[in-house]
Amino acid sequence: MKHFNFKSLASVALASVVLSSCASLQKMKKNADDISFKVTPEVLEEHGGDVDVAIDGVFPSKYFNKKATIVATPVLVYEGGETAYEPVTVQGEKVSGNNKVISYTNGGNFSYKDGVPYTADMRKSELEIRMTASKGAKSVDFEPIKVADGVIATPSLVVNFPFPILGVQREKNTTGVYDPNIDPFQRIVPDTYTTDIKYLINSAVLRNSELKKEDIEKLKEYTKDAYEAERKELKGVEVSAYASPDGELELNTKLSERREGTSSKYVESQLKKAKIEAELKSKFTPEDWDGFKELMEKSDIQDKELILRVLSMYSDPEVREREIKNLSSAFTAVADDILPQLRRAKITASVDLIGKTDEEIAALAATDPASLNPAELLYAATLTDDKNKQLSIYKSFTEVYPNDWRGYNNEGMVLAQQMKFAEAKPLFEKAESLAPSEPIIKNNLGACALVAGDVAKAEELFGAASGAGPEVNNNLGIVAIKKGEYEKAAKLLDGSNTPNEGLAKLMAGDNTGALKALENCPWEGCYMTEYFKAVVGARTAKENLMYESLEKAVSMNADLKPTIATDMEFAKYFDEPRFQEIVK
Repeated sequence: MKHFNFKSLASVALASVVLSSCASLQKMKKNADDISFKVTPEVLEEHGGDVDVAIDGVFPSKYFNKKATIVATPVLVYEGGETAYEPVTVQGEKVSGNNKVISYTNGGNFSYKDGVPYTADMRKSELEIRMTASKGAKSVDFEPIKVADGVIATPSLVVNFPFPILGVQREKNTTGVYDPNIDPFQRIVPDTYTTDIKYLINSAVLRNSELKKEDIEKLKEYTKDAYEAERKELKGVEVSAYASPDGELELNTKLSERREGTSSKYVESQLKKAKIEAELKSKFTPEDWDGFKELMEKSDIQDKELILRVLSMYSDPEVREREIKNLSSAFTAVADDILPQLRRAKITASVDLIGKTDEEIAALAATDPASLNPAELLYAATLTDDKNKQLSIYKSFTEVYPNDWRGYNNEGMVLAQQMKFAEAKPLFEKAESLAPSEPIIKNNLGACALVAGDVAKAEELFGAASGAGPEVNNNLGIVAIKKGEYEKAAKLLDGSNTPNEGLAKLMAGDNTGALKALENCPWEGCYMTEYFKAVVGARTAKENLMYESLEKAVSMNADLKPTIATDMEFAKYFDEPRFQEIVK
């Protein structure tokens, strides 16, 4: 009888299983080339700060061992480092797990999507799949399989210069919207002085009591001063005579015409007496319904709303008069309080107040800023292109007018124009403390946030800056590019003819519109304009456009050469002599 060593038999059995496992895994490794991978996009791209990838993998029939598991990890490999995506796990039919099952007999497939944050090192990179197959306690690492190139990162080249906005005393434009681009400084300011000569009912006779009124004397003084003063110009005097809207129209027409005659003759005599040469105009209005409405709105007459409604309902003067008289109690008050004020001749002297010259303003801004009013001092800063002088003027403004937000805002804007956003931010914050709801300041704080990399905060602030000016759309356009919202960016930037408009339209697929915007860009010496033109050339197979634009770009900024050399937009030209000459 033979004796068996069961321990030895167990060891042999275990070794057999291990060898069998290794053999099956090695076979899968050997045949790994039979696995197919489709990567979308074929060349990886950066959008919204991420590099997304979609992978469809197909395992052939009779490949996947029923007891095996494969963990596949996409890895982006570049000079100096690598970045791994999330792994995906698939398993054979006899594996206990919750992963995608691949049939041994029929094969199978899997779909995968993931993204990683973009870094500049990824510009020239390769995407490879690293797989580890396991069966029981044994595992085998496959050779990495290259599946794609990367990364086209054109959107990351957005010109991140958000536009700050100058703080001015805003005025309404023709559409009634406050427009920050309307200059509040007026060297010549129109001014007027108006008074009335009242007449008795049905009379055109001038009364001494009216001619000796204090307002008449003030009008004479105002007119004479305007005529003689060095910084004033008397533009003219106008007489407008009226009759009150009661009585017959024919009578009122003749009456107002006679009042025009007596009042204009009086004014003419007074100008002649004072030796004032001025244009005198005169006119008459038979029935002063406009004046009637204005006085009624200011009055506390009972039933005034009914009277005002009559004015709005009827345009015929006779119907108006009849309907108002029908309101007997109200008409008595109208006859006593309103109509006597409309039997008049209105005399208006028009004057231009002439301000300081540019030279005077510039000199005072440097020597005595406190002698200038806010509009003049703000205007002084626009008289020089020297940023240091502008900063000095705005600093003076904050000292003279410490509670006016515009000085701090504008000082910050000059710094922002010099790309010193970190220094500008505290000044914008000071301006905001003085004018918390001012949209101009919101825009400028948004610009600081965008340059600092806080896209979400910048977008919030630009939203609060709505209506502050066209700069806001430019800044929101930059935000949209950074978020990968290219069509939205193209709409926001449309017509600006900036490099970023070209970039937005390029990324939205509008190569023609992109090139048009770039060719119309008014920014002299802008190397990114030429860079984006080169990308248009590469994408549309216009090699001359590409090469000429790249040559111009590096002539303006030689530091672009490493960027161009690793830009996958130009990958098919990397080995071309002319391209190599540009980037060497």
